[in-house]
Amino acid sequence: MAKKPRTVAGRVVAITGAARGIGRATAAALVREGATVALGDLDLDVAERTAEEIGPRAAAFALDVTDRASFERFLEDVEARFGAVDVLVNNAGIMPLGPFVDEDDATARRMIDINVHGVMLGMKLALPRFVARGEGHLINIASAAGKAPYPGGATYCGTKHFVVGVSETVRGELRGTGVDLSVVMPVVVDTELASGLGTARGIPHIQPEEVAAAIVETLRRPRFDVYVPRSIGPLTALSAITPRRAREFLMRAIRADRVLWVDPSERTAYEIRAARSEPARQTTGEAPELTRAGA
Repeated sequence: MAKKPRTVAGRVVAITGAARGIGRATAAALVREGATVALGDLDLDVAERTAEEIGPRAAAFALDVTDRASFERFLEDVEARFGAVDVLVNNAGIMPLGPFVDEDDATARRMIDINVHGVMLGMKLALPRFVARGEGHLINIASAAGKAPYPGGATYCGTKHFVVGVSETVRGELRGTGVDLSVVMPVVVDTELASGLGTARGIPHIQPEEVAAAIVETLRRPRFDVYVPRSIGPLTALSAITPRRAREFLMRAIRADRVLWVDPSERTAYEIRAARSEPARQTTGEAPELTRAGA
């Protein structure tokens, strides 16, 4: 007998990187379901406009996911305003692209700071709260790139492999605590982050609303592996047991190996904004450093 779906209404959900893209779409979907949503973002002005557009059950908070004090203050401020956080969605991430050998060290460090340390901080700060109450749901946004190699995005893929790996391991540590953990792995999502990206044959880009719908469904019926679309789940499982040469041949045949090889001119605006994700640069006006992909 299937378990009765859990209700989303009345739950307090904190989302990182929520001003745009998947975070914004998820916040809107959850508010429609009756949840109260905290939008955490480094770009507070945009987050505040987003919250205003979503409605009174959404509110914006300043958040730098790479800074423990900022992340802790975010959760404390959310709890002071709305009550205990029931769900944390670790969504914040950046994706500068380009050949690995051309990637500058500052870009690599910033990507790891946000995509890896930002997720770890969220987990380390939210999970003790959840475990102490014997309930809660942590959702980490990874990517299909966390399960396969995509040339042109080596460091990005590495960060998403980390998110999948740490989620897998912490899931085992949480067994019996009453806390749920899910990892969301979408294909390319049609947001600013995906500007200029290619398309694998038979796997079109999806909309952020599709990821948001999958997250809402995961809150209703918790599961660990959340592939978006669901159809890539069986393909990923099959790929894992396929010999390497055959797997690499298939990647080339469907042009999946070209998805992250991009025309730099089509990603300039995004690459500049990603480079400015360092708070110090926002306050000093320092010009952003770009890899060759964003030059």
